[in-house]
Amino acid sequence: VLGYAFYSLLMEEHSGWYSWFITSASSAVYALGFVLMTPQLFLNYKLKSVAHLPWRVLVYKSLNTFIDDLFSFIIRMPTMARISCFRDDVVFFIYLYQRWLYPVDASRPIEGGGEGSDEKEPMDDRETKKNR
Repeated sequence: VLGYAFYSLLMEEHSGWYSWFITSASSAVYALGFVLMTPQLFLNYKLKSVAHLPWRVLVYKSLNTFIDDLFSFIIRMPTMARISCFRDDVVFFIYLYQRWLYPVDASRPIEGGGEGSDEKEPMDDRETKKNR
């Protein structure tokens, strides 16, 4: 990121320091956005399981990726923004590959303290607000 900012300062023409700063800052956001998406891939690889990546999250990511791609073709935007949309596609396809490759380990607890099943257990009468 710093290398690109320095290259941009020396080789590209900017209308002022503010223009150079905005261009460099947006490039940093695009580059670091990719870094923030990869820990999930690494976690899936190390655990050899995708039990901590529920289908709801995966569907949300797929909708988000599809909408980003659609708007990157429809709306005029800088090339870096379009590249960042397709970078998200690469990470999403790796998620799908990991989902296919690694089995779901049902014995592993879900992060956040949730239960493994979708069924809700009835609450005990002592725990309801009505009886307190």
